[in-house]
Amino acid sequence: MMEKTAIVWLRRDLRTHDHPALSAAAESCERVVPLFVLDRRLLDGRFASGPRTAFMLGCLRELDEQLQALGGGLCLRDGSPEQVLPELAAQLGASEVYWTSDVSPFALERDRRVTKRLKAIGVEAIPSPGNFCADVSLPRTKNGKPFSVFTPFWKAERELPRRPLLPPPAVLRLPDGLDCGALPESPQLGDQLAEPFCRPGEPAARAALELWLDGPIDSYAELHDNLSGGTSGLSAWLRWGCISARETEQRAQQRGGEGAEAFVRQLAWRDFYAHVLLMFPDNLKLEYQAKFRQLEWVSDEQGFTAWCEGQTGYPLIDAGMRQLAATGWMHNRARMVVGSFLTKDLHIDWRRGEEWFERRLLDAEPSQNNGNWQWIASTGVDPAPYFRRLFNPILQQQRFDPRGDYVRRWVPELANVPTKRLAEPWLMSDDEQAESGCVIGSDYPAPLVEHKQERLRAIERYKAASA
Repeated sequence: MMEKTAIVWLRRDLRTHDHPALSAAAESCERVVPLFVLDRRLLDGRFASGPRTAFMLGCLRELDEQLQALGGGLCLRDGSPEQVLPELAAQLGASEVYWTSDVSPFALERDRRVTKRLKAIGVEAIPSPGNFCADVSLPRTKNGKPFSVFTPFWKAERELPRRPLLPPPAVLRLPDGLDCGALPESPQLGDQLAEPFCRPGEPAARAALELWLDGPIDSYAELHDNLSGGTSGLSAWLRWGCISARETEQRAQQRGGEGAEAFVRQLAWRDFYAHVLLMFPDNLKLEYQAKFRQLEWVSDEQGFTAWCEGQTGYPLIDAGMRQLAATGWMHNRARMVVGSFLTKDLHIDWRRGEEWFERRLLDAEPSQNNGNWQWIASTGVDPAPYFRRLFNPILQQQRFDPRGDYVRRWVPELANVPTKRLAEPWLMSDDEQAESGCVIGSDYPAPLVEHKQERLRAIERYKAASA
């Protein structure tokens, strides 16, 4: 009997554990070709990212080692999937191509074109689940409509069936003589990270998951807003599929407790924003709340540059932006505060913040990034009124970094500023500035804007748009 060959087209599912597409291919066919296509539309496109590309390449190197340990290996091709997949399938005589389905408009249209071209040469395209805890296309309101509010979505998604977890395939085999290609040594993009937040790849991801479940998760409900710690740090690995969200959810549930429950709920936010983008694809370019498409945004290049570089004069804002620049990651509480500052203190379009995050974050993915930016800009699916999302960077710092550990870590100019002055260093007297070695306006910038005034200005802008 003739041996069957399948291709597994990998995208952001770079693992061997709990991989439905890989498992299905290994069960169906004797020869399996795990393929990653270096698609320049993504690598060099609208949201080109040197840090994320470097992380992705690291994940692929680790995946190749994992696949080789199973008897297979990773196949690399440069080009567009619409051309690469039919050509490789024809070359290998592959009968099936498996992949993990996704939700972005780009991914859906690309997959439609690939499916059409594969069908034309008699190759079956088989999308599989695997990027989320559940099937995000399924939840509906009682009226049969998609959800646009998290809590009822969360209640509905909890009731959905979950697929069983899958072990890695016992063995994989490549076709004889296949040229697998080679990964580039490093991305041809600048702007690399000084202190990458985490190591790429499945082994590092699984080790981090084990460590998280071994105790720290128990304090998550209490500490997750603590800027100096308390979160899992798993987001980049989840984004690249080095660990599956489904396995992460089930294992947290098995751990149990208040912390695990709160963590599982946060995983559901990832599914929620995927659901929202799938159902409302225009969100990638337009405000979900049509009334706020009339908002007038400010063109302030000096302010935007100061925000990007962490030179706004507000310590928490600057700490968050410098953490992002150095590590490719930022604590979620800090993300909310810097987002509020950009859109409601500087009055700069949320899309500019979204783009900056896409270029810098190791964990940036369209549904999450867009959902979070529209949430903080009060233009998205968040039902809370806009004035509830006007974060005061001074009060946020005092509440979530009370000892100043986070700020001092990322803004070393302020290392010796007394804690009572740390959230408002511009209030230091001349003697205090001299004693702390931090002269405002020289060693550290004076505040770019006055928050109280800009808060009132933001309220007027949103009122006008609502009217």
